[in-house]
Amino acid sequence: MMNKCIITKLLCGIFAFACLSLSVQAAPWNQLTGEQLEQKLAEKFAQGKYSKKGADSCLMCHKKNDKVMAIFGGVHGNTSQPDSPMAGLQCEACHGPLGKHNKGGKEPMIAFGKESKLPAQSQNSVCLGCHNDPKQMAWHSSSHNLDEVACSDCHNIHTDKDPVMDQLTVNDTCTSCHTQQKSDMNKRSSHPMKWDQMTCIDCHNPHGSMSESALNHTTVNDTCYSCHGEKRGPVLWEHAPVTENCANCHNPHGSVNEAMLTHRAPQLCQQCHMDDGHASRVVQQGGSDAFGGGKSCLNCHSQIHGSNHPAGSKLQR
Repeated sequence: MMNKCIITKLLCGIFAFACLSLSVQAAPWNQLTGEQLEQKLAEKFAQGKYSKKGADSCLMCHKKNDKVMAIFGGVHGNTSQPDSPMAGLQCEACHGPLGKHNKGGKEPMIAFGKESKLPAQSQNSVCLGCHNDPKQMAWHSSSHNLDEVACSDCHNIHTDKDPVMDQLTVNDTCTSCHTQQKSDMNKRSSHPMKWDQMTCIDCHNPHGSMSESALNHTTVNDTCYSCHGEKRGPVLWEHAPVTENCANCHNPHGSVNEAMLTHRAPQLCQQCHMDDGHASRVVQQGGSDAFGGGKSCLNCHSQIHGSNHPAGSKLQR
């Protein structure tokens, strides 16, 4: 009897040690580092063990998750569209081959979003596998890519309507990161962005462009002229800062000054023009002369964007 107890205890000890050894060697995949996770996923892709049942295998566990099921309401879950992931490898088209993931969750899948351990570049490579048209041609040199912004940071795939694709909500997505611009667009002089009558993507391409600040047009001025065509010219008498860059004088996102000016006149004008020998010298009391009263310099130089008058060299008519 005593020998039996000793043998039982010995077997229990061996079993416990074996379990401990296995737990050390086969750590759960959610405990892997980002680098280890990438290596494991690369091995899974090399093996290429996709499910024969497609999405049905995934939905055996995930069908009660409303967020997962919401994909069938959008374009990515539309099986009737040949370019849709659901028309091909289905869930595995984005999340990678199933492998042994459905057998106790012992193998990782590609996860997206802020909680994913995969770096943004790895997450984005999945999206760029399909979205590689000319609209994304400048993505690799874009500020968003260089700042390691993931596609899923802005886009929501498991939904019937991606908020960033809606004109009424896209500004909310942009300003969740670009807080300075959000502050500017709520100042007293701004474009009608806070009323959603104008969007960030009217001027900028979030996927990058060949111009500065990811603008949709070649230059700042060309971007402005797409709406403010009357300022384009050509004019007989040009004002140099106007032809160079509208942003020399204006803050396109908004300002506390009239007409979105970066500074009030005359301080704005005096960044280039000295007041020596001019009646418009700075005075302590506003309104003491033409310089400080009313529209300041614009009391006389009203055609500040350029003049076509034969005698308009001073932009006065």
